[in-house]
Amino acid sequence: MTTLPVGDRRIELRPAAEADLPALVALLADDPLGIGREGRTGEDLAPYRRAFELVAADPAHALVVAADGAEIVGTLQLSILPGLSRRGALRGQVEGVRVRADRRGGGLGAAMIGWAVEEAGRRGCALVQLTTDKSRADAHRFYERLGFVASHEGFKLELRGAGSPPSPAGTPAGGAGTTGS
Repeated sequence: MTTLPVGDRRIELRPAAEADLPALVALLADDPLGIGREGRTGEDLAPYRRAFELVAADPAHALVVAADGAEIVGTLQLSILPGLSRRGALRGQVEGVRVRADRRGGGLGAAMIGWAVEEAGRRGCALVQLTTDKSRADAHRFYERLGFVASHEGFKLELRGAGSPPSPAGTPAGGAGTTGS
C-alpha cells in the first residue's frame, strides 16, 4: 500500500490480512482499557474473524497494519461515512489506533494518522473525526498536537449483546422503565 518514513526506518502500511488477527488483537488488548474490552490474547478469535470479514468486504473501510519487516507494530481503521449534515459531506472516522508499546513515542502513530487524514481527503471527505476514551490523557495531547480539536462530547450506549433487541428509546438496558417477566 505505502511506506511510512519513521525515524531511520521505513514502515510498510498495508491492508490487514486475516493472518494478522492474533497480532491485531494483542495490540487492542495492550493497555488497561484494552485488556478489559478484548480479554487475554490467544482467546477465541471467532468474533474478530467475523468483524474482519465484514470490514474487508466493504470498500468504505480500510483496516491497515503497520509492519516493520514481519512484525506488526501498529494498526488503525479508517471508515468513510456518508451523511446529510454539512451539505452531504463525507467523514473519515478513525478507529482502533494502536501502536505497540515498545514503538510508542517514535513517530509511528503520527505517521499513521497522517496517512489516514490524507486517505480520507483522497476519498473526498470534508473532515476526519475520531474518539478516544476520556481517561486517555496522553492520547488527547497526541491528537491535539496533530491538529485535532476536542469539539464535541461523545456518548455511547452499550447494547446487551449481539442479536438482543434494543432497549426502548431513552431507557437504559435493564434499567428503569423495563418490565419484569
